[in-house]
Amino acid sequence: MVAGLTKTRDSFVSGIDSIFSGFSSIDDDFYEEIEEILIMGDIGVRATQEILENLQQKVKENHIKQPEECKELLIQSIKEQMEVGETAYRFEHEKSVVLVVGVNGVGKTTSVGKLAGKLKAQGRKVVLAAADTFRAAAGAQLEEWAHRAGVDMIGGQEGADPAAVVYDAVAAAKARKADVLLCDTAGRLHNKKNLMEELKKINRIIDKEYPDAFRETLVVLDGTTGQNALAQAKQFMEVADITGIILTKMDGTAKGGIAVAIQSELGIPVKYIGVGETIDDLQKFDSEQFVDALFSTREE
Repeated sequence: MVAGLTKTRDSFVSGIDSIFSGFSSIDDDFYEEIEEILIMGDIGVRATQEILENLQQKVKENHIKQPEECKELLIQSIKEQMEVGETAYRFEHEKSVVLVVGVNGVGKTTSVGKLAGKLKAQGRKVVLAAADTFRAAAGAQLEEWAHRAGVDMIGGQEGADPAAVVYDAVAAAKARKADVLLCDTAGRLHNKKNLMEELKKINRIIDKEYPDAFRETLVVLDGTTGQNALAQAKQFMEVADITGIILTKMDGTAKGGIAVAIQSELGIPVKYIGVGETIDDLQKFDSEQFVDALFSTREE
């Protein structure tokens, strides 16, 4: 995590540190500088304002006069801003169906493959449903991941009805006594009405054919797109009951602060973050660890 956040930390923390060492007193200019750096780090306007209000209150309560004494308080304020209750991973331990949504190019199919590998390593029996039948390469790509993870895959014909693929996959999951059915679905936000209908149809099939399965819907967002990822998350929330977020490509971005913005603005937990290419680089997200890694000065 510390290594994966290097780019964000380099731009973000060096800016913060220069403020703490560059100001001799805590005044409006001091807070303005912090505000600018938080917004530049893609923490988002709303979250930034709340973090600052929280910080100002703590400074008052603790009668703090020196800027460098504010650093720990700022870290604490950011952590509090990310609190969305306990991040639950029930689907890992129960018979469940996980729908994964997200626009093309964000690393959705790769995330499904990595998640399958993670679950398999935990001893869970996984079936993959290749229900992204819109993008020609999606089925082949998922098949490659299925081989790598050592799990079964259903469907993948281009142009097939995604709901029919899910229907077959549910039947296969039941017959093979799978623990988790992971469904890779198409994400076409520019055509929201169609996407909504498709997801409704898929959900109806799962409700009818697999009523006792625990349900999870994860949206995959590309961390390098910053505020655009937040906008996408909001749009997916309009078409699906999103229960968690997978934030990818965090190692390639200086916009890591977007994780703070997403949790704080949407109240939906970031459950996994991708910090590299290998199957192990999809990690469970822990906001405490994340903020500590963000401010970490240790070389690892």
